[in-house]
Amino acid sequence: MTLQIGIIGTGWFSKVHADILARMEGIRVASVCGTSFEKAEAMASVYDAVGYGELEHMLDGEKLDAVYICVPPMSHGSIESELIRRGIPFLVEKPLSTGMDVPRQVLDQVQKSGLLTSVGYHFRYQEAAQVLRQSMKEQTVGMALGRWMGGMPGVAWWRRQDGSGGQFVEQTTHIVDLLRYCAGEVTEVYAVAAQRSMHEKHEHVTVADVANVTLKLESGAIASIANTCLLPDGEGGAGLQFYTDAGVWDWTPERLLLPSAAKHAMAGLEIPAGHNPYERENEAFIHALRTGDRSRILSDYADACRTQEITTAALASADSGLPVQLQPSKHLSH
Repeated sequence: MTLQIGIIGTGWFSKVHADILARMEGIRVASVCGTSFEKAEAMASVYDAVGYGELEHMLDGEKLDAVYICVPPMSHGSIESELIRRGIPFLVEKPLSTGMDVPRQVLDQVQKSGLLTSVGYHFRYQEAAQVLRQSMKEQTVGMALGRWMGGMPGVAWWRRQDGSGGQFVEQTTHIVDLLRYCAGEVTEVYAVAAQRSMHEKHEHVTVADVANVTLKLESGAIASIANTCLLPDGEGGAGLQFYTDAGVWDWTPERLLLPSAAKHAMAGLEIPAGHNPYERENEAFIHALRTGDRSRILSDYADACRTQEITTAALASADSGLPVQLQPSKHLSH
């Protein structure tokens, strides 16, 4: 049986997922919904799909087995609620929203319905990230340093706090999520942030362009994650380093460097990222759709909510100047 997939959004991520789905056997990109019929039609034509300018029209007009939600952070909420109401499984790109109000409401609906969900924290699906996760289970992590350093995206919604939630929520969430995935839960967050130059260079910029966040982990380890979006294009980079008594485990999106003293067959060597993590992410979701086996999905909605709690706690701390305590999570599935 060919699975019929709908896609909401016409941006870059929508095309990444649609291209992967189009290559998979027994999968059809059936429909695309955009902010305008013209945008949806333009993207849909590439995949021999049907374009829609309204979500309800797409869901009424197609019999969909699942939907991919690839929209800006401020656009979440009603989309998820409508899919849950209709019992349609979904894969949603991060972040879940600009804050926590929408994710809490959606999570409540997801848990009551038992609906299949997946969230686009694709770094978890890297072979290098899997090695890092397993290695940290066997180490006492002293501390971690994370970073997401780059320029400011050109889209208008990203530059507005009420559009993107800011860089830590929209981009650096990947580093926060990988920290959680490899080293466990966070109990306290303290953040400082500032607007240094981008609000003077561009109109309508309300997001901070520098921030540093200190995190306490349940294990007793500490972490610091910094980000900036004021660099010239092409400069900067992202990464996460774990400091242990066996040395430094140094991850970037491209590779993992293992310390020479590590008790690992690859000690002192570089492990490449591995297979395309977006493909692995899609394969896991499609496998769950077909079989009901959710074990390959590495981030579902409940789990992603915990990452969202940390990033929005950082916003609250930066606003108040005070640390924010996080409650132990009872709704995690991983």
